[in-house]
Amino acid sequence: MDRVVDITTEGRHLSKDRGFLKVSDEGCEVGRIALDEIIAVVVHAHGTTCSASLLAELADRGAPVVFCGSNHAPRSVLMPVEGHYTQGARLRAQWQTKLPFLKRAWKQIVVCKIDMQASVLEAFDQPAAPLRMMQRSVASGDTSNVEAQAARYYWPRLMGLAFRRDRDAPDVNALLNYGYTVLRSTAARAVIAAGLHPTIGLHHTNRENAFALADDLMEPFRPLVDCVVRGLAERKGPEVDTDAKQELVRVIALDLPLGDGTTPVSVALSKLATSLGQSFETKKLELALPRPPGSQTFLELGS
Repeated sequence: MDRVVDITTEGRHLSKDRGFLKVSDEGCEVGRIALDEIIAVVVHAHGTTCSASLLAELADRGAPVVFCGSNHAPRSVLMPVEGHYTQGARLRAQWQTKLPFLKRAWKQIVVCKIDMQASVLEAFDQPAAPLRMMQRSVASGDTSNVEAQAARYYWPRLMGLAFRRDRDAPDVNALLNYGYTVLRSTAARAVIAAGLHPTIGLHHTNRENAFALADDLMEPFRPLVDCVVRGLAERKGPEVDTDAKQELVRVIALDLPLGDGTTPVSVALSKLATSLGQSFETKKLELALPRPPGSQTFLELGS
């Protein structure tokens, strides 16, 4: 079972104990989780301490440790520096891939994301035809920035006319930050496990972004978080509490149509990263991108 460990209480100490992550408070154990089940650790409490042996063990398993700011957005991520048997060859292929190939890959990801956004609006009885038209107009590299045009249409119809996406804002935006942090850490793990370098992105190229490729690959999955946040805000308000975090973490276990079957989000991200790595090596673009689930699935998220 894939689990994201969230640390929100001040004063906790995290350590390794015989195959488990042990959580202690003033020397007394308050919980433990099998290391083999952990795909990421997210730390919000700034008074948290961690043993070096635990961090090394998590790195060996490819599980990132994410440290967040007060707005629930990630400040730093600890990831292993190696961990894939074909890493050298795949990194060379990734680095040597030409710009036209990267642009075509980014187009496929944007088209997939807009498809997911349109399906979300349809599930909530909002007009999605303009998004469907935008989906068909995405060019290689999205040179016309259709992704941003789609976002301007999508957000007010999903969250209300007054909503503005702002990473530094509280309430609903903070819920989105937390959900995206879970996605980002899962995507970063998938990228590393696939033998790719997370800094070398398809589209995100900010020189200060060490996880540009993870940010690229998580894009089609963002609308799932958006649905959870909408449901949570309507049901209980926009507070980022334990219940809300648990709902958002469960997104990685949601089954999505992929290929001939269904696959949990965490596995879908791994398959997407692996397919990209293989595409770099073969020079033939074949991305394993998910399809939107049924409308009822969107409606039930966060409710």
